[in-house]
Amino acid sequence: MITISACMIVKNEERVLDGCLKSLDGLVDEIILVDTGSTDNTKVIAEKYNCRIFDFEWIDDFAAARNFSFSKAAMDYIYVADADEYIDEINRERFYKLKQCLLPEIDIVQMFYTNQLEFNTTYNFDKEYRPKLYKRLRQFSWVDPIHETVQITPVIYDSDIEIIHMPESNHASRDFNFFNKLIGKGISLSDKLLGMYARELFVAGSNEDFLKAESYFISMLKKELTAEQLKLIQCVLVRCGRIKNDPALILKHALKNLASGNASAEVCYDLGEYYLINEDYQEAAIWFMNAAFETEAELNIRYSKDFSVEKLAECYEKGGNLEQAIIYRQQAEELRKEFI
Repeated sequence: MITISACMIVKNEERVLDGCLKSLDGLVDEIILVDTGSTDNTKVIAEKYNCRIFDFEWIDDFAAARNFSFSKAAMDYIYVADADEYIDEINRERFYKLKQCLLPEIDIVQMFYTNQLEFNTTYNFDKEYRPKLYKRLRQFSWVDPIHETVQITPVIYDSDIEIIHMPESNHASRDFNFFNKLIGKGISLSDKLLGMYARELFVAGSNEDFLKAESYFISMLKKELTAEQLKLIQCVLVRCGRIKNDPALILKHALKNLASGNASAEVCYDLGEYYLINEDYQEAAIWFMNAAFETEAELNIRYSKDFSVEKLAECYEKGGNLEQAIIYRQQAEELRKEFI
């Protein structure tokens, strides 16, 4: 049977930590808890579960803190846990069975991360695979009987284990501060972080957050971009144009998005908003219809679902068609249940 180190980074998690550690008790062989500056009872709770506690001076870098936690692990595999998640009894059983029979050639085990939509996270799926268990020391071996080469692609196993995520609040405000700090220091965002920044804007960003981001996303247009990156930048800049009531900015980026042949729901939604604000309800309804039924969302799935259908209801209501407004409002209410 394999041995497992659970590695966590925490700060002021006294409200949720006990539930997380209790669900790991008996499943893992050690818990590495890296504290980045707690001022509450986080460490007291951790001591109850015999965690190995280390202090880490916060340097605005989650990756550095994660790497430090990994450096303290001593078991065969490392399980990455966050304080606001837990494993229920059914999945504890699955986890323990996995621990008993995991083949040594497996480098990474993926587990389902659940409850994404209910808590307004930056993901468009309520349940999705994430790598959660990592082999601490990876062994390399030669493969192929002729023209042999070293196997460098990790062997990944998709398990049936579900990790229940119960965040107390959305982390967007914290993340926007990080993005602004990185950009202010001239640090280039990776492709992944660029996508995350855009997603967080459309999930939890205020008008002010969008306008602060505008110059950065405009600067990105000077670089070589994939079609996917270009579309998410267009989504952000069309929103900025709509916030500023700047038709030229809206038109410049919306037309390019529409001309791609695969328009984004977010862009269609903002075109609808622009016409709705200007009391052209018929034109607004056309674009909300496109957002809800003809396009796919790039960044926040709700722009192709309840958000746009609710706006359709508003257009018909203000246009005097109350019967159609009621139909769309009921439809929006049904769609909204997916996210509650």
